[in-house]
Amino acid sequence: MQYLSTEILENKVTDILILVGILGFGLLFRRYLTDNFSKILYRFIKHDKIPIHTCVAMLRQPVRLFISLIFLYVAFSFVHFPSSWRIPSEEVFGIRMILLKSFQTGFIFSISWILVRITKFIALIFQERATLTESKLDDQFIPFFRDLVVVGISILTFFVMLGVVFKVDVVALVTGLGIGGLAIALAARETLENLFASFTLFLDLPFVVGDNIQSDKVSGDVEKIGFRSTRLRTGEGSLIAIPNRLLTAQALENQTQRPFRRARYLLKLEMVTPIEKIQKVVSEINNYVLNHAMIYRPDSSITRFDGFGDNSLDILVSYHIATFDAAVMRRVKEEINYQIMVIIQQNEVKFASPTLKISQELEP
Repeated sequence: MQYLSTEILENKVTDILILVGILGFGLLFRRYLTDNFSKILYRFIKHDKIPIHTCVAMLRQPVRLFISLIFLYVAFSFVHFPSSWRIPSEEVFGIRMILLKSFQTGFIFSISWILVRITKFIALIFQERATLTESKLDDQFIPFFRDLVVVGISILTFFVMLGVVFKVDVVALVTGLGIGGLAIALAARETLENLFASFTLFLDLPFVVGDNIQSDKVSGDVEKIGFRSTRLRTGEGSLIAIPNRLLTAQALENQTQRPFRRARYLLKLEMVTPIEKIQKVVSEINNYVLNHAMIYRPDSSITRFDGFGDNSLDILVSYHIATFDAAVMRRVKEEINYQIMVIIQQNEVKFASPTLKISQELEP
């Protein structure tokens, strides 16, 4: 056992074996310790509809980094650099300072990463609870405040790194921004406008998540309201991000808030159609539309003999469908159109055919 007292690079063999043992232990049991840490945390913030493996999966990477850094620190505390290498201390720029500051940065980052993942998991729990309520406001507020807390943790982490790792006087830095802070604010003017616009959207509530809105030439379902932009899912499946400042500065139509959608079109019949058949067609179409289950009741439908076209007798069909969903409207409109065709055929009436007038000039 005398060889255990021998030294390698001015470090005893026992110290080196302890280092290797700690690193080996950490490598073997890192996953076990990580999962158990996540399971213990899950007991305090668990939810019946969110399985435990979701919490473990979300915390695995940051907790693994945190535990790995602890094992590295404990393991390498048993050894030191040989004095013959003449490596400067941690107070002087060199490999010791680089290693120390790298460890401090990684350690602070790992704690911040854990806090961010815990925040997202708690937000996930509140989102599950929000699905049990009829209001869509909580579905909108939870992602917003989740992102707000994440941004706050990120900013706090940045200033902690400046103060702890780089020994910067954070208080003096913040109070001394002055003109520099004004310049940054001017440079980030659009970002700040979008940020304040997002607060306006939350306070004024022109729409909530899930509403179908139309802004300028863009229309779609609201999926998320963020700090900078609002994301819409169009009918074609595309995801469009609109800056929040544009949504507060221009006209916005919330199609979800209207109780109905209007359908309006003309039926063009032949000019030789007898007046009795026109009256009967108008009456049957009007009765069918009025008795349809999806027609908006406070407003009566309008089916009238509207006038004379260039080569047709025009019947106006206008009604309101009790839905804000465009797909439902198209389906109901299709049902009514099929029945109109049946009514036209039963009354032996024909649609007017388009005519083409050709003129020819004769040369003298």
